Amino acid sequence: MAEQYGFFVDSSRCVKCWACEVACQQWHEIKAATVHRRVVREDTEGSFPNVTRTFTSLSCMHCENPACVEICPQGALYKREEDGLVVQDKSKCIGCKTCGTACPFGVPDYLEVEGGGFLMDKCDGCLSLGRAADETPRCVNTCPTKALHFGKLADMEAMAAEKGGSRLEGETTPSVFVARRQH
Repeated sequence: MAEQYGFFVDSSRCVKCWACEVACQQWHEIKAATVHRRVVREDTEGSFPNVTRTFTSLSCMHCENPACVEICPQGALYKREEDGLVVQDKSKCIGCKTCGTACPFGVPDYLEVEGGGFLMDKCDGCLSLGRAADETPRCVNTCPTKALHFGKLADMEAMAAEKGGSRLEGETTPSVFVARRQH
């Protein structure tokens, strides 16, 4: 496989403006209040009056060892050789939700389809929009504070290290690095 790609999220820069979420929904023509390919998570630490809030924009972790790919009975999910992104072939998805139960991060979301049933939906790094290899996903382009970054995993690791960040932990080896606000 070629080099693995992934994300670096600099939570010290995220202001929870939701521009990344909105851009994703608009570019992918996702109806409001249905699914979210990208979500800004809020973590709170401490107790009044010493409370710290941290915002982290997350999507599919594009894991190096994706549990969702292993368990999909239809082969609707696969890992791309050229960049390691986990993508889907929607024509093969039967909406069984097996991938959702296998994902330790709860990433796959489900769209209700006409006539009943569901279809899995998740971040594909904007590949379904025709993103070229040298372009970045729309969420990254839209982030006004430059909290989101996308690229070769080694580059994301270096950026995270400069900010005191690290790779998200998990058995599936997520391709996401996060730097948290220093207390």
